[in-house]
Amino acid sequence: GDVRLVATPAQHFSGRGLFDRDRTLWASWVIESGDQRIFYSGDSGYFPGFAQIGERFGGFDIALMENGAYDAYWPSVHMQPEESVRAFRDVRARVFYAMHNSAFDLALHTWHDPLDRVADIAARERIELATPRLGEVLTIGVPRENVRWWQGLR
Repeated sequence: GDVRLVATPAQHFSGRGLFDRDRTLWASWVIESGDQRIFYSGDSGYFPGFAQIGERFGGFDIALMENGAYDAYWPSVHMQPEESVRAFRDVRARVFYAMHNSAFDLALHTWHDPLDRVADIAARERIELATPRLGEVLTIGVPRENVRWWQGLR
């Protein structure tokens, strides 16, 4: 079937060298196919645009949300797990897929802290959470048991 991609706002910065800061934009994405609608947060700090995206698109089946590489000094570019959950609620998604964690050591937190924190919040707030292993393939619409796979790797 047809797939529609829509670039939507995010809050970050761009640049790879000393002299190219913010010469390109960054984005989040909406992916629509048939009756499925997915939100991909991309690299982003928390901002009011998440609520606007949720309102504009009427909610999502799945939200792939940034959840890692955060620091108190970087609130405009990466979200703490609590902010990721807030953004998830803002976009009005049904299932939270945690991403952007555990693979690259950018921040001072442990590699498993983002997963621990978001899993605890999800359990407390009754959020349907998916924390796939790195490289794991997940099929939309196929139920899966969410396990805390990282706890045995510390």
